[in-house]
Order: sequence, then C-alpha cells, then structure tokens
Amino acid sequence: MATKPCLTGVIGALACLTAAAADNADTDTARANLSTEDVVVTATRFPETDLNRPVNLTVITREEIEASPAKTVPEVLAGEVGVVNSELFGNNGVSTNIDLRGFGATGGQNTLILVNGRRVSDIDLSGVKWSSIPLSSVDRIEIIRGSGSVLYGDGAVAGVVNIITRSPIGESSGATLGARYGSLDTREGKLNATLIDDNYGLNVNAYKFASGGYRDNNENDDSSVQLEARRDGVSNDLSLQLGSDRQSVRLPGGRLVQPSADKNELEDDRRGTSTPLDYATRDGAFATFGLSSRQDYGLIDAELGYREKEQSSYFYSNGFPDYREVDLDVWSFTPRIKIPFLLGRTDHQLVVGVDVYDWDYRLHTSNDPVNIATPINQVRATQLDYAYYLYDTIRFADAWQVSLGWREQWQEIEATDDYDATAPGGAFGSGAPGGQQDLREHAYDLGLRYELGMQWAMLAKTGRSFRFATVDEIYDFAGPPLFQREFQFLRPQTAESLDIGIERRWNAKLLRATVFQIDVEDEIHLDNYSTGIGNTNLPASRRRGFELELASTVGDVDLGVTYAYTEAKFLEGTFDAVGGPVDIGGKTVPLVPRDKVTLNAHWTITPRAFATLAYRYVSDQFMDNDEPNDFGTKIPAYSVLDLKYSHQIESWNLGLVINNLLDEKYYTYAVSSTTTDAYNAYPLPERTVTVFAEYRFGN
Repeated sequence: MATKPCLTGVIGALACLTAAAADNADTDTARANLSTEDVVVTATRFPETDLNRPVNLTVITREEIEASPAKTVPEVLAGEVGVVNSELFGNNGVSTNIDLRGFGATGGQNTLILVNGRRVSDIDLSGVKWSSIPLSSVDRIEIIRGSGSVLYGDGAVAGVVNIITRSPIGESSGATLGARYGSLDTREGKLNATLIDDNYGLNVNAYKFASGGYRDNNENDDSSVQLEARRDGVSNDLSLQLGSDRQSVRLPGGRLVQPSADKNELEDDRRGTSTPLDYATRDGAFATFGLSSRQDYGLIDAELGYREKEQSSYFYSNGFPDYREVDLDVWSFTPRIKIPFLLGRTDHQLVVGVDVYDWDYRLHTSNDPVNIATPINQVRATQLDYAYYLYDTIRFADAWQVSLGWREQWQEIEATDDYDATAPGGAFGSGAPGGQQDLREHAYDLGLRYELGMQWAMLAKTGRSFRFATVDEIYDFAGPPLFQREFQFLRPQTAESLDIGIERRWNAKLLRATVFQIDVEDEIHLDNYSTGIGNTNLPASRRRGFELELASTVGDVDLGVTYAYTEAKFLEGTFDAVGGPVDIGGKTVPLVPRDKVTLNAHWTITPRAFATLAYRYVSDQFMDNDEPNDFGTKIPAYSVLDLKYSHQIESWNLGLVINNLLDEKYYTYAVSSTTTDAYNAYPLPERTVTVFAEYRFGN
C-alpha cells in the first residue's frame, strides 16, 4: 500500500507532461520524425525503419554494442531499463537468467528470447546458451516490453528480446580478426568475414572462448561457428543460416552460509567449491531456410528451421551421483504475410501468420556416465505447438495509430517414463506413469500511439498473454508419503497487462517514461528445493512499476540514464511449504529488486579514441525459495562500474576493459533453506582486466 501514492504520482506526472506537450504542440498535423537514424526493426515480424509504432521498443545498435564494456549479450541487456540478471558464475554468461519486469526465478520463462525471430527459449529449463550468440556476431538487439504473445506465442509475458545477427546485407566485403586476454586466464578469439558479389552475400562468424573461471572447478570452454548466405532478387530473396556450438563447463555450486553452525563460506572461502566433481556439456546445431517474396498484394516471409541440442550433466551430492543426458530436436515452420491496404480514410498494415513448432525431448538418467547405456529412467516427451495470429496497425489522420492483434494457440504434449529398477543405481528409483495434455490459449493486444507534436508521443497498450509449463516443470516427484515420480500437468499461466507511457525522440536523444501493470493468474512455479512439495500453480500476483529512460549528447559525450521501480506482489492465497501451507498474500516475489539505476557515458576523446563508463545499481531482494519473506536475510544491494577504452590505429582497434572497477564483492542469486537459517549464495567475480586487439581486412 505504501507504493500506491508513488505510482499515482507517476501517472500524474505523465499527465502533466502530456498536457504541457499538447499546449506547445505544433499546429501542423504532420507526423514528427522521431528518429533520424535508418535503424531497421522487426517489431511486427517484418523488417521496417519506422520506429513510430504503438510499442515500447528499445533498439541497441551495433555501434552501441561495440562501445559497451559488456562482453556477452546478458551483460549488454543488464544496462537496459527494467532488465535484471541473475548469474551463478559470471563466466561468459553460463547459467544467466534474464528477468524483465519482475518475474524473478521464472524470468527466463516469461521473457521470450529470439535469434533472428526464431525461438531459442526451449521446452526445458536449460536456459539460453548465451555463448552461442557471441557479441561479434550480433548486429543489433531489439527489446519489446509488455506482452508479446500475439506475435510470438507462449512465454512472451513480460516482453521479447530479439537478437539480430550480422548479415551480408548492407555490408561490404572484408573481415575482422580479434583476440582478447585477461584476468582468470581468459582467452578469446573471433573472426567475422563478409563476401559480397552482385546479389549474393556470405557472412561467417567463428568464436572461441576459454577461461579458468572465478571459482574453483569453474573452467569454461566455448566455441561456435555461424554462417549466413543470401541471394537478393528482384522480387524474391533467399537465405540460409547454419550454425553449431559447443560448451564444456565445470560447476562449482554455491557457498554455504549458516550462522547457527558458525559457517560462512562466502567470507572464509569465497572462490572455493563444494562440488568439485560437477560438470556439464552442451552441443547444438541449427539450420534455417528463409524466403521473402514481394508481391503486388504484399510481402510474404517464411522460414523452415531445424535445431538440435545435446546436453550432459553430472552432479555428486552427499554420496548420491546423478548423471543425465538430454537430447532435444525441434522443427519449426513460420510463414506470414503483410498486406497493406486502404479502408476508407485509414491506412492498414495487416500481418497474418501461422507458427508451427514440433519438439522431441529425450532424457536418460544414470548414476554414472559409464552406465548410461542402461539408464534408470528413459523419459520422452513429444510436443506440438501450432497457432495462427492477426496483427493490424491502423493509421488515422497522421497523428493516430492503433494496433489490434489476436492469437489462438494449441499445444499437444505426450510424455512417458520407462523405469528400469535393475539398472545400476536404480533400486531406489521410481518411474512416472505416462500422460498427455491438450491445451488451447489465446492472446490479444490493443495498442495506441498519439503524436502530440513537437516530437512528443503518447503510448498505451493492453493485452493478454500466456505461458505453458516446460517439460522440466511437469516431470517431478509427487508429495508424501511415497515421493514417486509423476508428470504433474499444470494449468497454463495467463496474464493481463497495461502500459501507459510518453516519449520524445529527436536526433540522437530520447526521453521515455512508462508505467505498467501485469496481473498474473496460475503462475507456474518450479520447486527445486522442497522435496515432496512438487510443482504447482501459484496464487494470483501483480507486477507494476515505473520505467524512465533518458539519452542525450553533451559535447563529445553521449549520456544515458535509466531508472526502474518494480513492485512484484502475491495478491492472496497460500504457498505449500514443507511445514504446511503459508499465507503469502501481500508478500514480495523473490529475486525481484525494487530499484535499478544505470548510467552510461561514451566519450569521443578524439576521432579515433573512445572511452565508455557503465554503472549499474540494483537494490536488495528476497532470496529464491523465500516466498513467505520470513527468512531474515536478503541478497544485498550492489553497484558495479565498468570501463572500456579503445583506440583505432589505421586498421587496428586496440583496447582495455575493466569490469567491476570498484572491486565490489557481490552476488545476484542465492537460495534459502525452508527449515534452517542456511542459504547458498553464488559469488561473482571482483575486478577483472582484459586487453583486446582487432584487425580489419578490406573496406
């Protein structure tokens, strides 16, 4: 209740800004050009250069990425308003969860991650493999805040992050070869090459990374290769994208803190490990064929894609070894058409599309890698998702735009578990009876943009979104007394959202203020830490907050400031804890900080020398597993300052990056016990220094 006046004040402030802008509006009704940059965006699933859309859209350009001290995509996103990262290791993005607008531990399942418009958020909980998307391969990143389920389907509850990789289109022939070396025995090599010949283009990106890691037993080895070939014709464009990646990482586990036992590994042995035998590997590959056809009646785009993922992991805890192998294959077909037409005095841009995803998930478990040929459990889940959607952008009398969208989606999942009690280590196991579930959900969007004049615009958007449970959230232990495995099919999660904002874009400057509210029903909850509780749908909850973005240029310095206030609360109901149901009405959702501030300053010292400072403050937050908010210890607030300096000498680009310049000892993830005063925290690196060199061949 204490935050209601704050939000009311924000809405009042927006109203005052709107009134002031209207009073000063230019009497000319022509639309303001809110951007002088020719930035291509895909907010409607078609490329366009018009940023004046009824969506809350941020575009991070290649120039901004190259100027940033960030070394991974999650680090770039951490500098944006409303985005909070939970990291376990701070080692090239391994086990990093991206949370937009306050979903905490399930942020990765409520913020949909795309690469070139295709899903890389899977039907398991392995998370996005960020190292397979090296920054050297990224052309730009688009963040769409607010429900994106109409255009992209389930999981786009808080928003969508679309990572666009580099393409030969608009490039010239040439290559860049780069290397990096620094703290924690970190080594990195990269190559990006483009070849252009008339209407044909080829882009290749190769990447290799190795690091000893901040913690004991935290070595990491990553590699990836990506290729895109394109042919641009008079009316038809063809593209082929291929890629493969591999990751091998050691897993150091958490640092135990238990005051009652006088134990504090976070202070006494911050960089140590309690899991010296744990590790994971991950291999992936993909192929996507795309067609774009320009016809008299509109533009047709279609992609046929295949992606595979092979994972293995080994965990050893208190004498109980657990080895797992997971294979996941997915075929996708995503055709759509954009039809421009006039209806009376209104200009329409209608998008009609179909999405089909066919998943095949296989899990084998054993007590040791040498015994995996005779697994204890063989789990298989096949899932078919198919949907149609319509999205129309309507322009009225220059100043008004309205977007209307609808999506209908079906999901069919069938799962089996073949249990072998005679397999090595299988005597004390169990198998789940097979099951299936058929679901149907819908989403809608209604957006409004009104251009007030003087380059001001008012935006409002409301919509409905949904999320289906992943396979890992379905397959779990049942409750007492038997604690048998079962498939716990859960209800779909649904949400109603509202965004109201005002923005001004002019030249390279931006001012945007937004208030939002998301009401969630049947939120899907994975309980990893309370044996026998099982997974469940949580009581109703609400996220609401305020986001402010400012960008300007002062002399030779480009400045950016953001502030986000996020309140995530359970509205009512109980939470099934080990000791029995606990009332969580009015409690704060764990892993959601209320305040986040970022400051970014990019200084052009000379035409060939540049420096960037990036600062991030995140307030304290409740630990994972502390839904009742009664554990008594929180994840402390932290501040991180990063610095990058680069200097160009002819075809060379040389530089220095210092991350965590102030040597902050911090962590962004911790999980509390439900029965004692113990918790496990995952400390992140203190100050690190890296140097880099890049050489450009060709133009």
